[in-house]
Amino acid sequence: MSFSVARALAIFRKDVLELRKNRGLVWSMLTLPLVIVVTPLGVVWAYVRNPTDSGVKALALYYDLSVDLSNAARFLVDKVLADWFTIYLVMPVFVPILISSHAVAGEKEKRTLEPLLASPVTPLELVVGKSLASLVPSVAVCLLAFSLLCVGVDVVAWPLAHELVLPNRMWAFGVLVIAPLFAFFGNGVAVLISARVGDSRLAQQLSGLMVLPLVGLAAGQFAGWLKAGLGYYALIGALVLLLDVAIVVVARRLFDRERLMSRWG
Repeated sequence: MSFSVARALAIFRKDVLELRKNRGLVWSMLTLPLVIVVTPLGVVWAYVRNPTDSGVKALALYYDLSVDLSNAARFLVDKVLADWFTIYLVMPVFVPILISSHAVAGEKEKRTLEPLLASPVTPLELVVGKSLASLVPSVAVCLLAFSLLCVGVDVVAWPLAHELVLPNRMWAFGVLVIAPLFAFFGNGVAVLISARVGDSRLAQQLSGLMVLPLVGLAAGQFAGWLKAGLGYYALIGALVLLLDVAIVVVARRLFDRERLMSRWG
């Protein structure tokens, strides 16, 4: 049976309707973006409020001994925003995990996958439809969070910078290119793990471990051990692209009707 876009979109619409009815899951999706937007605003405000503070200058010297101390606060604003993008990348990984773990493993818990596979829907259409139902809301949430972050940072930093701080080249490239790659990765990991364990809560917990490397990178950046920038994040994006290709290869071998019926039915 050939691949049908209409059938895949039907799965997508079904899962999106189920997502809208699950208010707990929706609120879980929005909590992390809220934290990711609000936290850097507080840090930027602290630097802008008292740019001549000795503590601000000392912190700037910790990161760069050659920094111009008259612009220490602006230096730290740019530094925290460059480093914060790694924390931002937790969102396009974690949000698809929440959705995919529920949508995929939840079919087994509700015992609705077997009738679904008995329909004309192919395993590829099933996976594509459910992946779209995870990726589209996740990318939308990431873009919304980025828009709010840009507005908030520019308003808070205006008294110090007197120009728009965000979006800059690094953030624009990261949000439009790297974040979708991470979203695809998070969705793929959640789908593959759900295919093996079949329990949505266990799938979420195991998939959630994928954010730990990002937390480690962020810790290294804030400690001054790693220097974030456009090239740094482009390298990370290239590595995730390779992982995305590997996930596609594994998924093509894993998702056939017999495996789905035996593991998820």
